[in-house]
Amino acid sequence: MAGQIVVGVDGSAPATAAAEWAADDASRRGRSLRLVHVREQWAPGLGKAQWPLSLDEAEAEYSAEALQAAANRARELAPGLDVTTELRDGNVAEQLIAESASADSVVLGSRGLGGFTGMLLGSVSVAVAGHANGPVVIVRAPAGARHGQIVVGYDRSKCAQVAMEYAIEQARARQARLQVVYAWQAPLSSPYATGYSSALESTFEQQKRAAHEAATPWREKNPDVELTDEQVCEHPVAALMNASASADLVVVGSRGMGGFASAMLGSVSRGVLHHVTCPVAVIRPRG
Repeated sequence: MAGQIVVGVDGSAPATAAAEWAADDASRRGRSLRLVHVREQWAPGLGKAQWPLSLDEAEAEYSAEALQAAANRARELAPGLDVTTELRDGNVAEQLIAESASADSVVLGSRGLGGFTGMLLGSVSVAVAGHANGPVVIVRAPAGARHGQIVVGYDRSKCAQVAMEYAIEQARARQARLQVVYAWQAPLSSPYATGYSSALESTFEQQKRAAHEAATPWREKNPDVELTDEQVCEHPVAALMNASASADLVVVGSRGMGGFASAMLGSVSRGVLHHVTCPVAVIRPRG
């Protein structure tokens, strides 16, 4: 259902943080919460019917406990919230991508129980963020101090338009400020190019004006949201990392104007996912 937030649960600390974030978000935005645990087959070519009984029982017990613990925590944080649980078998990323088609959003921890512990982002979170049909929120750690600010990267692309809509909805629900960040990266040039710096400065001033004008209609259409816009001359990932220091959530489109059209995740959204420590929402237009 469109009003349902889906959370991937596996008992890991990041997944618990994701369930906590999603419970708060569902409560704020009037959504229901569905916690999903996906059991993958434990060895290639071995179907569930061939599992040793002891292993199957242990896996079923762990799965039930992980779901119940997450549900208890969600209800503790948001009393009265509609919380349901579901246990599935299959590939984790594929199941959660399928869920995204009918969900309000999908929320995941940055990495689960599998993979390398030193990695900041797991393969499941990368795959779901890159292929989901709708918003995906990646949560790395339990919520810390609240800043009362949402940050959105905005380059006027189609994905950025949808990201802006989601960011405004989040800012309104949280009664938070919305900071719109536009970053322009100067092209590399020869240090011997005469007068190049003045040309770059002029170009950046034009970009600043255009970005400010692009943010103005959003401000006018949403007078109840405190919206500020900032234009900086630096790499977009660096700009969003800097802004994230005082943000409760960073929102980006799945890909912007640059890069390859076939890429499911652009370099900016991928970079933000890997380097920003607060929750990150990656937004892809539906359909």
